[in-house]
Amino acid sequence: MPRLLFLLLGFLQPATVALAGPAEAPPWTMVWSDEFEVDGAPDPGRWSYDVGGHGWGNKELQFYTDDRRENARVEAGHLIIEAHREPWENSAYTSARLVTKGKGDWTHGRFEIRARLPDGRGTWPAIWMLPTTWDLGDGKWPDNGEIDIMEHVGHDLHRVHASTHTQKNQWKNNTQRTAAVTVPDATTAFHTYALEWDENEIRMFVDDRHYFTSRKEGADWTAWPFFRDFHLVLNVAVGGDWGAIKGIDTDAFPQRLVVDYVRVYRAGLR
Repeated sequence: MPRLLFLLLGFLQPATVALAGPAEAPPWTMVWSDEFEVDGAPDPGRWSYDVGGHGWGNKELQFYTDDRRENARVEAGHLIIEAHREPWENSAYTSARLVTKGKGDWTHGRFEIRARLPDGRGTWPAIWMLPTTWDLGDGKWPDNGEIDIMEHVGHDLHRVHASTHTQKNQWKNNTQRTAAVTVPDATTAFHTYALEWDENEIRMFVDDRHYFTSRKEGADWTAWPFFRDFHLVLNVAVGGDWGAIKGIDTDAFPQRLVVDYVRVYRAGLR
């Protein structure tokens, strides 16, 4: 090869490699959403309620009510989940826990929830997912898995957390996979909390900023039960093992989790 041609090819090669780049990711197609456009009760075709006041495994203090407007309603284009300090069924607080179980259940996808968080000390809002079927291991938590898209506690304002829990990796053993990111105006502005989930990874984002990844380890369900349908859960807890570490500001209530929209996408459907 002539020396000049060799030098020219050597000069051009780095530019050619740089332009190649990674393969394009598969497109996302929306398959389910709630834009909260009709005032009143949350859409019963999309949402149901988990109901009760038994502490929910975390020594929480609220009673989750069933279809009660004071605790869950659509208003001015938003879903409002509101916790009140009031006696109810032997509990000191009321709130709501909305679920898509049986009305929105998915294996893999992208999940976007745009929300503004409460700020009272003692509040514990969460945007998360639980399995629709509980038949792995002993049929209880955490054998069947948990995906936490966003958690926030009022005693640690503007710091949001993402986690996955399994039999092998869970908070009760301090072995959960988790990460946190600071969102300075999380309680005064809307932000988009997102999960991307495929057969090998779970990734979390705030406003498309990627800050957490949980990866599959082998094929053992004890480390990776995330191979079947999960549903969404939106709630505001009060107190609990984590939420009440620094006490509860009883004068801060009522407190709201305000949700602008929920959107679910699947990959490669076009």
